[in-house]
Amino acid sequence: MANTEVLLLQPVEGLGGEGDQVTVRAGYARNYLLPKGFAAPMTVANRKRIESLRKRRAEREAAELNGAQELAKKLEAVSVAFAVKTGEGGKMFGAITAADLHEKLVEAGVEIDRKKIHLHTPVKALGSHSTKIKLHAEVSVELSFDIVSENPIEETEDAEAAAAES
Repeated sequence: MANTEVLLLQPVEGLGGEGDQVTVRAGYARNYLLPKGFAAPMTVANRKRIESLRKRRAEREAAELNGAQELAKKLEAVSVAFAVKTGEGGKMFGAITAADLHEKLVEAGVEIDRKKIHLHTPVKALGSHSTKIKLHAEVSVELSFDIVSENPIEETEDAEAAAAES
């Protein structure tokens, strides 16, 4: 199979970043990378562009890192609480998901991509919880949030019997 060398003009998922010189299948380069403007063929003129592309990439990555660090400071100052409806014994109706967390953060004035919130399973219990928010490859924040009942918790008969025995 024929391979060809190309110079990446933009970051390509799973392939490399801006200014990288990569070897790919000829068909992939011809049918996808070159027509979409993601890459340019490796020529003498394009070899000279490598340094300017790498410089632009370093500047972009530094700006992304600074933005992520500023957002991390904002997130550390934010306090998130959910008031949920509960039934007998404080059992929650429904669950708190990453979408709910995202909505609360937007209400608090923090613009963040919902995909960066890593809540592995929906939270179905009252109390304090935490989740990881990965803002950048080098910056992640632990966000704590509370879930409280909006109505008084009614104890069940089992809980009352256990309390009476104590």
